[in-house]
Amino acid sequence: MFRRHVFRLILTLGLLSLASMAIAQLSDEGRAYYEKWQNTANRAEDVIEANRASEVAFEQLRSEIAGYRDIFNRVRGENSDRIKTLESQLAALGPKPEDGSEEAPDIARLRQHLEDQLAELTVPRIVSEEAYSRANGLISEIDRILRSRQTKELLARGPSPVNPKHWPDAWRDIKEALRSLANELNSNLRSDVVHEQLRHKGPAIAFLTVLGVVLLTRGRRWSERAGDYLRTIGGTGGGVWTFIVSLLRILLPWVGVLLLVTAVSMTSIAGVRGALLIEQIPYWAAVILYFDWIGRQVYLANAVHGFRKISEPIVKEMRVYVDLLAISLVLHELVNLFARLENVSEETRAVAGFPIILLASVLLLRLRRVRETSLENATAASGEPLRSAGFSRLVEVLRKALYLLGIASPLLAIVGYNNAAEALIYPAIKTLALIAVMVILQGFVTNLYGLITRQGSDAQDSLFSVMAGFVLAIVALPFLALYWGARQSDLTEVWARIGQGFDIGGIVISPSNFFTFIVIFAIGYTLTKLLQSGLRNSLLPKTRIDAGGQNAIVAGTGYVGIFLASVVAITGAGFDLSSLAIVAGALSVGIGFGLQTIVSNFVSGIILLIERPISKGDWIDVNGQIGYVRDISVRSTRIETFDRTDVIIPNSDLISGSVTNYTRGNTVGRVIVPVGVAYGTDTRKVEGILREIAKAHPMVLANSEPNIVFQGFGADSLDFEIRAILRDVNWVLSVKSDMNHEINRRFLEEGIEIPFAQRDVWLRNPEAISGAASSKERTAEAAEAKSDPIPMRDTDLEGDGSDEH
Repeated sequence: MFRRHVFRLILTLGLLSLASMAIAQLSDEGRAYYEKWQNTANRAEDVIEANRASEVAFEQLRSEIAGYRDIFNRVRGENSDRIKTLESQLAALGPKPEDGSEEAPDIARLRQHLEDQLAELTVPRIVSEEAYSRANGLISEIDRILRSRQTKELLARGPSPVNPKHWPDAWRDIKEALRSLANELNSNLRSDVVHEQLRHKGPAIAFLTVLGVVLLTRGRRWSERAGDYLRTIGGTGGGVWTFIVSLLRILLPWVGVLLLVTAVSMTSIAGVRGALLIEQIPYWAAVILYFDWIGRQVYLANAVHGFRKISEPIVKEMRVYVDLLAISLVLHELVNLFARLENVSEETRAVAGFPIILLASVLLLRLRRVRETSLENATAASGEPLRSAGFSRLVEVLRKALYLLGIASPLLAIVGYNNAAEALIYPAIKTLALIAVMVILQGFVTNLYGLITRQGSDAQDSLFSVMAGFVLAIVALPFLALYWGARQSDLTEVWARIGQGFDIGGIVISPSNFFTFIVIFAIGYTLTKLLQSGLRNSLLPKTRIDAGGQNAIVAGTGYVGIFLASVVAITGAGFDLSSLAIVAGALSVGIGFGLQTIVSNFVSGIILLIERPISKGDWIDVNGQIGYVRDISVRSTRIETFDRTDVIIPNSDLISGSVTNYTRGNTVGRVIVPVGVAYGTDTRKVEGILREIAKAHPMVLANSEPNIVFQGFGADSLDFEIRAILRDVNWVLSVKSDMNHEINRRFLEEGIEIPFAQRDVWLRNPEAISGAASSKERTAEAAEAKSDPIPMRDTDLEGDGSDEH
């Protein structure tokens, strides 16, 4: 301990000596504020070293240090732009002469002036940086002490509540507390102060009491009437008005409770104990109404579906258990209040709290049993397993874990770990309630979205519903942290760290600059899309640029616009791109090896857009895939085949492989129509007929005129070909079909025969084949005779015998 104290003293003296020159240059106001901080920091170090202060004192000291830290954090980030400007000005002047020669007087005066300004702006940042680091360290030490105490208290073992020897003392303490409360109430009723309050504030007290009772008794009925009126204005609302009415059903009675509590407080009838008890009544009423609202929402959700998910009796039973869970939470708070007011022993506290722990555990187990029964009934009715209503698989696993915690709590309390038992069972109940509320709110937000967009119940399956659930889950995280033992200072510390940002590769990312980046990039992206739309629909169609060129311009504009939007967003958010040089160099190696295919396709896509060997609308043949180019992106090209199917071709295949482009530059192309005629036909006559057919087709160009080629003497026919140039090669199949129809018609008129292949088969040894066939027939007859023998007569046997002799 002594070495640690000496080391801290030496470190503090070293920091003070390093910052002493900078502190001396501060203004009087800044020096006074820094001295106050030094006094606070020194006092905090002494308190931390002693470790004898209460948790309340530590929290107050931590809050004071956090206030200083926020100011230092703001100061250390001030004048950043001005400091960068001064540093760039000094860099422009160059370094001072080192060879002993004097610098020009004007430059020397300018350099000194800039250095003085730089020092004046830098000193507060240096001091603030040192103070900020010290404040961070002190806050971390205080948090460590508080967490250590919290853990020690949680794991502390106390008396067992099932030990019978503790029961008489606990019962005596409870009766004494009730007797003290009653005596306090009786004495106050007889006091002149209460009588005076009733005389002077009687009308106000009576009015608040009557109004409170009316809201308690009539509030729910008024809520239903308000719902009926809202439905007449806005239609059914898809569950929106029902949700609002359910909120009014708990809000109006709670206001009634609050008015009654206010009326009782105005009478001054309650003493110290009664006042503390009355102060908690609005909170307890809110807990009971809150859990009752959850049960009612479950009831309404199943009533809408005709109780197909969970039957009505089971839902009503679940509502009873939910209300009893709320009562268990209220009783737990009442026991805590009783322990604080009466300062009872640990034994009495354990005995008074154990029945409530046992009740809450039994309710959780029973609620789970009812849930499993409802799911089994729903599965049996539908014949297939159903998902939990509104709960995802992750939420279902969490719910089972919370029930296991509920089982473990009574066991921990029995062996003496009462704090651990209460730290498990009651947060588990609150967490289950919070999960239910998040699901209910998700349904309400989705229904509201369906009402606004007129999607109705279809909004339940939309992306908006998923995003709403994600946002609600994020919002629920702080509440879950508070339920499970986190302090408010822990949450504020996390928020402060998030606000300060995270340093990644020399770049500080905080919510503010991240939001700035998103906004600027969204604006740039929107402007890029608007520019692309204007080019595609308005400007480019009025030019003489072909469709492929227009597509290349639009795509290139999109890539350039997104790149510029990214650069402007990064710069506007305050990210320093120079600090990414090392990271980018390291990433380039990984990109080169791991993403070489993607990079190859990306570069190939850029080449396709710039060189345009193929364009949108071209008819191409690549690797046996024939079709029209419908879209060229950075990574791939989409081809629509003649079967109306899309084929995605990587851009690298189009650049490195062989591609046939039938319509590159223009749509002029050649058609070849082969035809054969029988031997003995007049070839010149056939040539003339084919030439007439080719020239007569409207798609055939006259220049150059079609050509008829006599290919040669085939095995079965004299082979001819029509070779003609078409004005649009996209019609090549139609042209070929038309010409074939016309050829068939003209050849029939002229009596020209179109031969087909005929073959005569000659056998070299037919007698051998016929002999083999006869042998096979005899073999088959013998086999048939063996399988079906003919009955023989006696004369046959005798005849055989005579022949044998």
